[in-house]
Amino acid sequence: MNTEFFPPRPESNPTIYAYKDTNPQYKGLLKIGYTTRDAKTRVAEQYPIIKPGELPYKILLEESAIRNDGSVFSDREIHRYLKKQGLKNHAGEWFECTVKDVKAAILALRSGEKNEDNRTLDFAMRPEQLEAVDKAIAYFNSFKNENPDKTPHFLWNAKMRFGKTFAAYQLAKKMGWQKILVLTFKPAVQSAWQEDIQTHIDFKGWQFISRNGLSFEAADKNKPLVCFGSFQDYLGKNDVGGIKAKNEGVHLTNWDCVVFDEYHYGAWRESAKELFEAEGKQELEFGAGEGIDYFDESIIPITTKGRA
Repeated sequence: MNTEFFPPRPESNPTIYAYKDTNPQYKGLLKIGYTTRDAKTRVAEQYPIIKPGELPYKILLEESAIRNDGSVFSDREIHRYLKKQGLKNHAGEWFECTVKDVKAAILALRSGEKNEDNRTLDFAMRPEQLEAVDKAIAYFNSFKNENPDKTPHFLWNAKMRFGKTFAAYQLAKKMGWQKILVLTFKPAVQSAWQEDIQTHIDFKGWQFISRNGLSFEAADKNKPLVCFGSFQDYLGKNDVGGIKAKNEGVHLTNWDCVVFDEYHYGAWRESAKELFEAEGKQELEFGAGEGIDYFDESIIPITTKGRA
């Protein structure tokens, strides 16, 4: 006798997938479909007479088709979104688009919000990032209450792959900061700071100012902005010893926070010593909640409410 009145529900994995076909007639096109299984199995069914070692296709994307509220969206909704974006549709599920376009569509449907900037990331902070942000917020708030006329400093022990740029932006968002200045001795880290702010849904509407991008003068001062530059540039002098003309706006702005990134790279260089004479007094200690009590405010001619 069968006593299993309520048999287990079959596992369902709503998934949007996209793949390219290597045949010439499909060049530049992606096929976007939906399945409740895995993409590999579903796509293979569309090529039943192909031997495993002769696959004329390559799966480029496989992501959940579940919205943040728990409901499911289909490939047809992705198709409609892409068409509204002006992307060409060729014969059914084939589209003249990129993987980034599909990711942006998925993110828009998953969140239920417009994605005009074609943002492709929506991940949340990891526990250790959230802990770092919470500790920084508590420190800044307590310091402000106890020292209303002083600028607080906070150091993160941001090891490799910690995700310090993303965490710093989340800190800024939670603190309500609108104007953030990022200074570094290593300009090559610009891509990391720029990518997070321009691709993650949490920073929609934020502006990224850089030497070869949006200028400080052209930025909308009523929207959040992040100004990225090197110590050598923003703190450097012109031929007569004054502030460089192109950097006057940066020096005249009272920043909500100034972030020192890759600070240790220039800490012992001769040029850095001229800018940070106090640096030689002791070695930097990286740790959550530590203030730089030996830092001389007069060394940096840029004003801010907080430094991290």
